[in-house]
Amino acid sequence: MEVPGAGYVVLSLLVLLFGVPAWRCARRLVRVVRVLRHGVRAEGECVRVESEPYHRSDARRHVFAFRTADGTRVGFEEPAAWSTARGSPVTVTYDPRDPQGTATVAGRGSWSPVLQAAALVAGCGAAALGFAILLYVEIHGGLR
Repeated sequence: MEVPGAGYVVLSLLVLLFGVPAWRCARRLVRVVRVLRHGVRAEGECVRVESEPYHRSDARRHVFAFRTADGTRVGFEEPAAWSTARGSPVTVTYDPRDPQGTATVAGRGSWSPVLQAAALVAGCGAAALGFAILLYVEIHGGLR
């Protein structure tokens, strides 16, 4: 038994499933690039490395901390390299207007946060676009 319109619903959900993360990662990419170009640099360190539940070796959360120019201690979480351990020194770049929301572990010449966000935008964006095209084809009965 076929449910009328089920294909539209499934394709719409898939567009959202991949489109929302693509949009969020695109916003993060713009923010990271802006902070890397115009932000303030500070020395920080990795203060905590947590394993995800079930102790999966591929799932770790890195928490970093640094002090702003006015002495405020700021902590934030960000993906990091496997070799980053508790106590590892890092260079943090941030926007002084919003240190908590804009801090990233990267100095000039370290583009890993940019590449991470760009890869996610490209992958999720391509999937969302592909499902959107399929939805269009499904609604209009083919490409004209």
